[in-house]
Amino acid sequence: MTASKPISVLGSTGSIGGSTLDIVREFPERFRVVSLSCHQSVEQLAEQIREFRPDRVCVGSETAAGDLRATFPEVGVCVGEVGLVRLAGDPEVELVVSGIVGAAGLLPGYAAVQAGKAIAIANKEPLVLAGELFVNEAKRTGATLLPTDSEHNAIFQALHGHAREHVARIILTASGGPFRDRPPTEFANITVDEALAHPNWEMGPKVTIDSATMMNKGLEVIEARWLFGLSVDQIRVVVHRQSIVHSLVEFVDGSFLAQLGLPDMRIPIAYCLAYPDRLPLSLPKLQLEALGRLDFAPADLQRFPCLDLAMQAARFGGSAPAVINGANEVLVAAFLAGAIRFLDITQTLQAVLQFWKVQQTHPELLTTPKTLDDALCADAWGREQAAALMNRNLTREPLPQAVA
Repeated sequence: MTASKPISVLGSTGSIGGSTLDIVREFPERFRVVSLSCHQSVEQLAEQIREFRPDRVCVGSETAAGDLRATFPEVGVCVGEVGLVRLAGDPEVELVVSGIVGAAGLLPGYAAVQAGKAIAIANKEPLVLAGELFVNEAKRTGATLLPTDSEHNAIFQALHGHAREHVARIILTASGGPFRDRPPTEFANITVDEALAHPNWEMGPKVTIDSATMMNKGLEVIEARWLFGLSVDQIRVVVHRQSIVHSLVEFVDGSFLAQLGLPDMRIPIAYCLAYPDRLPLSLPKLQLEALGRLDFAPADLQRFPCLDLAMQAARFGGSAPAVINGANEVLVAAFLAGAIRFLDITQTLQAVLQFWKVQQTHPELLTTPKTLDDALCADAWGREQAAALMNRNLTREPLPQAVA
């Protein structure tokens, strides 16, 4: 019998964390939960502690930590970023599931790589901010980067056993989100509830809004560049509304390999958890004869300019991906809070990226981050620019090309 694999689930109360624990429930003999973390959903974390009995947990505040210590004296409780780094580098853990949303996943993810772990990367931002650092450190320590996003996981599977020099390009599929058929003239009236109503996937709010703007796909292009050692020009995005073909690889001889499956994140997560094995998941099976048709169309950059902006940032290189990531996080949070309109996300990102291009007072912004601090500084700079535009109410009128 295969020994149970000790795992850490960072962001266990989120969408990825919940799906991961669903798989652990189905295969309790295969996995042992050593540690869990959450930022604010402490009551949900407490339920998970009762069910999975981890040795350690991490929460976002000392107050929450004190409450958990009183309730679960047998469990080690740590706090904040320092605690997350500790869980990620725990010698007892073999696999770290990185399900923390946004740039907050950067430091614990890097700690897992430094410790030579297998890491199931479910959040794009660490590789967007510091992809070159992650890849180089993984080579040094022997860490295994396991892409968990459905698209990158599909590419990972299709590339198995194939030399990189045989790859002509990869094709990332996109559902097109909730507004793939909505006239762009109506985008000004898009509400938060409408943007959160994804037609195919159940995801957290930040990722769902990114899917509605297709920034999500742009960040995936940046991530794929580092994961698979390809140039931006070797990565193409097509709209595939059924979300059955999760991505494809085109080889130099004209052959294509694709990974197909129902749009359920438990499939790629299970692949990462059991890698290189496969688990017999008790999920509905894909019935090819019931599909009728599979549709593919070019990604419309006029309809989804955020995708174009992210690909521009990927081509610019340097700190541009980190800058646009930070700005986007601020803007998505503001949209979810009702502080800005849907179209303000794109308009403000355009202004931030334009300012990055002409920025002279911070020359370090123009170079590729050499350290995590460099990446975090670039991310913070992008956040500051987006916040400055919003605070000056410039999102209610045509935006300037720079923030003074």
